[in-house]
Amino acid sequence: MDKIKVGIIGTGNISGIYFQNGQKFDSMEVVACADLDVERAKAKAAEHGIRGCSVDELLADPGIEMVINLTIPLAHGSINLRALEAGKHVYVEKPFTVTREEGQEVLELARRKGLLVGSAPDTFLGGGIQTCVKLVEDGWIGTPIGATAFMLGGGHESWHPSPEFYYQKGGGPMFDMGPYYITALVSLLGPIAKVTGSTRISFPERTITSQPKAGQKVVVETPTHVAGIMEFEAGPIATILTSFDVKGGTMLPCIEVYGSHGTIQVPDPNGFGGTIRVRRAGAAGGNWSEVPLTHGYTDNARGVGAADMARAIQVGRKHRANGELAYHVLEAMHGFHDAAEQGKHYVMKSSCERPAPMPLGLPDFKLD
Repeated sequence: MDKIKVGIIGTGNISGIYFQNGQKFDSMEVVACADLDVERAKAKAAEHGIRGCSVDELLADPGIEMVINLTIPLAHGSINLRALEAGKHVYVEKPFTVTREEGQEVLELARRKGLLVGSAPDTFLGGGIQTCVKLVEDGWIGTPIGATAFMLGGGHESWHPSPEFYYQKGGGPMFDMGPYYITALVSLLGPIAKVTGSTRISFPERTITSQPKAGQKVVVETPTHVAGIMEFEAGPIATILTSFDVKGGTMLPCIEVYGSHGTIQVPDPNGFGGTIRVRRAGAAGGNWSEVPLTHGYTDNARGVGAADMARAIQVGRKHRANGELAYHVLEAMHGFHDAAEQGKHYVMKSSCERPAPMPLGLPDFKLD
């Protein structure tokens, strides 16, 4: 099959791994890139032997069938819509969009035009989460009862060269890192029925200490400490805590899933591999057992979700990191904030299918 021709819009920090991995899959080929700063796009293009151009030029190119949208979060919705209007499938970095209204508009336009939309994170397709999915499905911990998820850090102003957007609307720990954790939980436990939560802005102003903006002040516009509870359609109840305000670090696990007969420690959902531990009820000495990974994609395979979508375009199957899943996660993240503001549960209006598991024994950069 001919590879799907792909154009990347947005050539910032995250683009490097997409350029690197994008040429390794047999389902897609990155042929062009664009940016608001056209010279930056051309410089990035020269590094990878492709064409650099303006956003308008890329969207007008009839040879480009699919767009990978790596712009800042506030631009995700508008670029998604422009790509779809141009007749192109679109895969976007997380979050899917900033608002639910934009997300619904993107899904509806894609349906009307018969185009596919997808979204990061795709880390749940890695060997770490996929092995945990298999453990749950194979009954290693019995019936899932609940889960916990923790993403606690001190914020981005100490290391990121331009951290302001992490504290603007559409940023914050939930919208920045929540997609990894909630997507992993949905892949393990299925869709969410309702959520509740509490939020706060612990430090209304942050001082950048990283270069080149050291000393600049950032006014915080979005909650930076978010605690939530999720009730899943299938019955399990999970808690999630995301924070940019934990300056002293933590020893809490990233994710644990609790079942009627045991517990799984799930690796960092912001990675593809990692260590998995299981402790089953009645285990000798109460010891944890390390479980070998059953699936591939254990290194940084960002872009596998886009490549899987490209394969779906080729063969007509459903892709795993799809728009319905991404929108469901987006709605849940907004639901935590709504519940905190209104003092009540937020009942989810969307649902989604659990993504199909990746095949066993699949070599890296292969999809079927």
